[in-house]
Amino acid sequence: MTYIHALFAAALLAPATAHAQDVASVEVLPGWETAQGTHMAALRLTLAPGWKTYWRAPGDAGIPPQITITGGNVQSVAFHWPTPEVFDQNGMRSIGYHDSLTLPIEVTGSGDLRLTGTLDIGVCLDICIPAQLHFDAPLTDGGRDPAIVGALLNQPQSSGTATCRVTPTDNGLHLEAVLTLPTTGTQEALVVEAGDPHIWVSEPVIARQGNTVTAQAELVRGAGDAFAFDRSAVRFTLLGSDRAVEVQGCTAG
Repeated sequence: MTYIHALFAAALLAPATAHAQDVASVEVLPGWETAQGTHMAALRLTLAPGWKTYWRAPGDAGIPPQITITGGNVQSVAFHWPTPEVFDQNGMRSIGYHDSLTLPIEVTGSGDLRLTGTLDIGVCLDICIPAQLHFDAPLTDGGRDPAIVGALLNQPQSSGTATCRVTPTDNGLHLEAVLTLPTTGTQEALVVEAGDPHIWVSEPVIARQGNTVTAQAELVRGAGDAFAFDRSAVRFTLLGSDRAVEVQGCTAG
């Protein structure tokens, strides 16, 4: 069975003047069996100094990753993305990680488990190049790995509530959201994910007054195709200098 986390935007990558194998490598951290009967493992991505890669929602200047997992008695996986950083890239926002990333992967399966597959990412310094990295390792119970535990603790925390209203536009939908969220520090940045990788969401315009954050964004699918807005699937992640919080779903507002 194959699990595709996002679409790989190879067209955004510049011609390679560096070799991907010289700037990026990946290994499997085997992790441990959880009390729920799943297996908590991780991919550890190591980049050359100064290089960066991207979060699941990479921003307009970023390149979305693709993780393909095949076989190994794996029935399903859940990715636990740690809190990313916000970068300015030629005046555009991108969201990701520099130097390294430990990505916890919670595996459901049976029998002798293996984590096997490919990681397709963009890695960037002055230019971006494609990297396809292969991984294959048995998932033995090696005990709680501090690197995996640290990445799990560094996830955005669930907090607050959201209401949202959408109105049709010529190309898609206009989203207005009101979130009740505590401050996350200075230089707050909001990321909106529609729950469908085929729906593009613009960088939101946000304003804060006390514990209330208002946001406006545009949603477009394909070449302006009609689509339904799933309030339960939308996810808001607020990134700040002190911490990150997220809200899953919104009610009509």
